Amino acid sequence: MSEPEPSAAPPKSTADEPWPVRVVSQKVGAWIAKLGWVWVDGQVAQISRRPGSAVVFLTLRDPSADLSLTVTAHRDVLDSGAPELSEGARVTLHAKPEFYPARGTLSLRADEIRQVGLGELLARLEKLKKLLAAEGLFARERKRRLPFLPQRIGLITGRASAAERDVLMNTRRRWPAVDFRVLNVAVQGPTAVPQIIDALKVLDNDDTIDVIVIARGGGSVEDLLPFSDEALCRAVFGARTPVVSAIGHETDAPLLDYVADLRASTPTDAAKRIVPDLGEERQLIEVARRRLDRGVLALIDRETHRIESWRSRPSLARPELLVDQRAADVTALRERAVRSLEHRLRRADDELRHTVARLRALSPAATLQRGYAIVQRADGHVVRAADEVKTDDVLRVRLAEGELRAAVRDDKELETP
Repeated sequence: MSEPEPSAAPPKSTADEPWPVRVVSQKVGAWIAKLGWVWVDGQVAQISRRPGSAVVFLTLRDPSADLSLTVTAHRDVLDSGAPELSEGARVTLHAKPEFYPARGTLSLRADEIRQVGLGELLARLEKLKKLLAAEGLFARERKRRLPFLPQRIGLITGRASAAERDVLMNTRRRWPAVDFRVLNVAVQGPTAVPQIIDALKVLDNDDTIDVIVIARGGGSVEDLLPFSDEALCRAVFGARTPVVSAIGHETDAPLLDYVADLRASTPTDAAKRIVPDLGEERQLIEVARRRLDRGVLALIDRETHRIESWRSRPSLARPELLVDQRAADVTALRERAVRSLEHRLRRADDELRHTVARLRALSPAATLQRGYAIVQRADGHVVRAADEVKTDDVLRVRLAEGELRAAVRDDKELETP
């Protein structure tokens, strides 16, 4: 327990009455002591067993953040709870935070240490997997399609690792012009997750990067734990650039495989899937060119035959025949029109002569020509009966040629004396 706060200490600090360092240190210790005993989960970054000392010093690191705390425990506590504890192992310990005023440091004093076994690790991963799946981090519809030919690829992998060599060599073998930006990080241990997340942020903010590959060779479940870290999974989910997971593993898939936009079974497989093969693309282009050539030649041949069929038609082979035919048709029509017109004129002439003849035959003049005469009174009235005139009436006698004047006489007057 920390020392009680001195009664002589002022209730609050002011510019005129500031607290001494010892008072501040005591108050900090008192506030930390209020936390009490807690269970802490973390990864062992360092173990220090000093010869002849009954106290063991551990450096406990958060797997998802660049944070660590010093843990002190009795050797018997470590030997009874985790006798084969090594650096990089996951532990759960029961500890109480303590603040040391003399050095101004914070540490945890543990009275129980439990090393997390493989079964418990897998159970935790399964629980985290269900949580992330429920939040939609594994949803297929949100996965982005990789560009057909990325101009620049970001690679996150261990320094001088086989995974780096496999990705670079196989990718450049398939497409020699591809460009890489490689960031080397720790791929296992307590510093792996923060370094991978930082490298991911750097590449994601680089506008020249078209796709990001996170690669590592095979390893045990414990070695691959950083690639199942929740913070890393959420960082990959929030990245703007498509991410490829290329973790060489056998049966157990890290959670990164489910979050990434593309899962490759090995770094070599990733190289085959992020860039096309130049030789295959050339073959496809050559096949397409041959198909195009055949299609164009077939089209030209078909159109040539069509033009030839058009040219073989009489109207195109001897276009003057069409003109001659139309000229003959026009001539025939003209002759037919002339004949028809002449026939109609002759018929009309005959009809006119017949009509004139009938008119002449029916005309009074024709009757007069046969010796008949027309007798009219002075008022022009034609005399048809003798009783229509009286004695001394002057009559007009029309002959075929000329006319006569006559007067009506009594029969007695005409008798010869």
